Amino acid sequence: MSLESARARLMRQLAHEVRDKKVLDVMGRVPRELFVPASSQHAAYENVPLPIDMGQTISQPLIVGVMTEAMDLRDNEKVLEIGAGSGYQTAILAELARWVVSVERHPKLVEGARKILSLLSYKNVEIHLAGEKLGWEQEAPYAAIMVTAGAPSVPQELLEQLAVGGRLVIPVGTPFEQDLIKVVKHQERTVSINLGPCRFVPLIGEGGWQKE
Repeated sequence: MSLESARARLMRQLAHEVRDKKVLDVMGRVPRELFVPASSQHAAYENVPLPIDMGQTISQPLIVGVMTEAMDLRDNEKVLEIGAGSGYQTAILAELARWVVSVERHPKLVEGARKILSLLSYKNVEIHLAGEKLGWEQEAPYAAIMVTAGAPSVPQELLEQLAVGGRLVIPVGTPFEQDLIKVVKHQERTVSINLGPCRFVPLIGEGGWQKE
């Protein structure tokens, strides 16, 4: 099956669970095959996670769609992504938001994501090597924050970087399996919604499971 046919098939599958047409349209045009190793390009439009460098993964397309839909993005918003990985999810966010700030702890992945996003002419993205503090508070507050690694709880550090009315989407649980949680920040409280089970690599460092 050609990549084009595989992409069309995947979009039909995702449409059963991802209802936001804008999200589906974006996922249908961002070339996932460019964000995976050459050895995995034939499987780029299978609904499965795929390995990338540094022992990390590019998320299952369904999870990408569910998380992106939960962010409820508007095109005038600035968003933060924790865990750029290969840059695929970053590209999806960049199609839907005004500006995307992404952090990644592996220098090799930072370099690779910057390269491919530049090649694809994304001008509204900045990718930083992660520092000691979780997130990127220099540019806070953010209208939405996405975390692409599993945490033991919702990090207070990220809630502090979230604007009132903002949305935080994060996997919370053990290092091996989590529930996808959406947190909406109000003036005096936060409201959490469980979006169902998921499985991500563990969040490392402050707010995560272990410190390096």
